Amino acid sequence: MGEIYRTVYRAGEGVYEEKKSRFLSEIHHVESEEEALLVLSGIRKKHYDARHHCFAYILGKKGELKKASDDGEPSGTAGHPMLAVLDGEGLTDVLVVVTRYFGGTLLGTGGLVRSYTKSAKDAVMHSVIADWRMAGILGIRSDYTLFGKIRYLAESEGLTPGEIVYADDVFMSLPVPEERLTEIVQKMTEISAGKAKITEGEKRYFADIEGKTVFLQEGT
Repeated sequence: MGEIYRTVYRAGEGVYEEKKSRFLSEIHHVESEEEALLVLSGIRKKHYDARHHCFAYILGKKGELKKASDDGEPSGTAGHPMLAVLDGEGLTDVLVVVTRYFGGTLLGTGGLVRSYTKSAKDAVMHSVIADWRMAGILGIRSDYTLFGKIRYLAESEGLTPGEIVYADDVFMSLPVPEERLTEIVQKMTEISAGKAKITEGEKRYFADIEGKTVFLQEGT
């Protein structure tokens, strides 16, 4: 299996209360420190009256950059527990922020670690996570008599067709994990007796999300 790039597809939010302290968590997909800090700034402005805005982020396709902040909480009680949640989920290009409204009762070191950990997990739970894989996009063109066999083969191989265009003939785009490209081209050629026209396009990250093939829109 090819390399997996796991990140947030749809942002998530959580709310947790402990001894009248209120923890509001948010998790977002970000692709740079500048973007992470911009999102953080927006959260700070939204909750301008809160005491703490603790955060953690991991950046890079292989998680090369990691940073965490306790934002005034006792050292090691907020940012690093949140970072551990992101690491444990295998996420990257991701920012989690937990805003705390103090409830008047000290939670102690253990209570803070538990609260920030739980808050980060809640944000993850309420988001949509996607496992992105690099794919080559095959363009497969055939006549109508062959298309049923071609589509059946694709789906029996666990592949989800992308665009399908019906005209004088049928064109289907098919994302295929890059390590399976040679195998799938060979099978498509065999099942169509060489009559299907198969071309290989650009390589892109894709994921199957809620039953649909989605391509990663980087830089958005």
